[in-house]
Amino acid sequence: MASALLQVAGVAVSPDHYIGGERVPSTEGFDLFSPIDQRPLGRVAQGLPVHVDQAIRAAQQAFGAWSAMTAAQRLPYLERFADEIGQRADAFCTLESNDAGVLLSRMQHGVVPRAMLNIRWFARHALGLQDRPIDTEQAHHRVRHDPAGVVVIITPWNAPLMLSTWKLGPALAAGNCCILKPPEWAPLTCSLLADAAHAAGLPPGVFNVVQGTGAATGAQLVADARIARVSFTGSVPTAKLIAQAAGANLVPCSLELGGKSPFIVLEDADIAAAAATGALMYRNAGQVCLAGTRFLVHAAVAERFVAAMRATVQKLCVGDPRDAATEVGPVIHPRQVAQVLGYIDRAVAGGARLLWGGGPHPFGAQYVQPTMLTDLQQDDEIVQNEVFGPVLTLQTFASDDEAVALANGTDYGLGGVCYGETVHATAVADSVRTGFIWINSFGIRDLAAPFGGIKRSGIGREGGDWSFEFFCDVKDVVLPKKPFTPSFSHR
Repeated sequence: MASALLQVAGVAVSPDHYIGGERVPSTEGFDLFSPIDQRPLGRVAQGLPVHVDQAIRAAQQAFGAWSAMTAAQRLPYLERFADEIGQRADAFCTLESNDAGVLLSRMQHGVVPRAMLNIRWFARHALGLQDRPIDTEQAHHRVRHDPAGVVVIITPWNAPLMLSTWKLGPALAAGNCCILKPPEWAPLTCSLLADAAHAAGLPPGVFNVVQGTGAATGAQLVADARIARVSFTGSVPTAKLIAQAAGANLVPCSLELGGKSPFIVLEDADIAAAAATGALMYRNAGQVCLAGTRFLVHAAVAERFVAAMRATVQKLCVGDPRDAATEVGPVIHPRQVAQVLGYIDRAVAGGARLLWGGGPHPFGAQYVQPTMLTDLQQDDEIVQNEVFGPVLTLQTFASDDEAVALANGTDYGLGGVCYGETVHATAVADSVRTGFIWINSFGIRDLAAPFGGIKRSGIGREGGDWSFEFFCDVKDVVLPKKPFTPSFSHR
């Protein structure tokens, strides 16, 4: 029997798992609290081994019929899925703002429209992937993208709805059946996503949601030999555990991990534009993997840049994410707040100088002042490690070579930003070792383009054909142009 619905700011949402087209309760659970003001949001079902097994079995049973459909036959289901997300737009916005502390305005104008697009775009893109021809002198090749099987998707708490649909779109469009493990600190929009899928008529077992902690539920899912793919966005330590568990069964993993991305300001940069963009790095309270958190500024313009960015940051409104005026909201969890403040305190104790910020914000217990630190060494902890909060660092350089060396001087390589005269900035950007880099801009994304990092920032790429290369078994069907003569020398 399904549990009573939770009521969150007027929105009703199920606390139960969604398995095989039905709500499934658990004898165990965990409590949720809003990062806005620490008020309790309710108790959510904890995924136990029985639920993991039930979800995998449901996905396996659904896989035969779903994978046998063509992309064109799956398209109407996924179009309706996107439509149902749109029908629940207000509920998604309310839930994620209360559950994860994401700005309500950003949910309304950015996240929910993007979630709909994630489903719709990949469903349509899949139409062009079937039976791609390659014609050579010897043979006709027909390249197929066959569904891989049961896919586990594990998403982080900083963007649960957007990142879940970013992975579900291509996985479902390719013909796989999916098990989504939401983040334990912010699972509610993933639960509502199951309602949207159900209303869209996705066959039972095609899409399942099993809630729980990463250490228990997530670990059980990724270690199961029946899983065909694991797609994870999150931290490096967790990714290592996932890769180790999946590797025991030779299960391919897509890992989009942390970042410590450089924000380079060259001597010929538009300082006002760079400073205005720099302030965007505090978006979502700095809990954004692709943010440029290490500012590398030419020494000749550093004073001007600091003054311009300080003036911009001082105007930022820190507060309740449900307030339209708010630009910086809360940090997700007390543990994360402690981690962020610990980085700041240790940096200052080690000789770093605060340009602004540096401690808790008076608005509330889970709010941290937008912070910038300078007078740092390249091997300092706060320069090398991902803080994942509203904390930035600033170092200066005297030449392009020094800027590039500093930019490449961490174990991460997710993204980057470079401000300067276009030809100059492009030349510098080309030398930065990273998965992507924006020139005189930030955050421009296209679903057709590859997204992912190098080094400790991940393995694989998401977006466009790259998503399908991962979520599919690529097969070459070869028809020779001439009669084939068997020979031991043939190769």
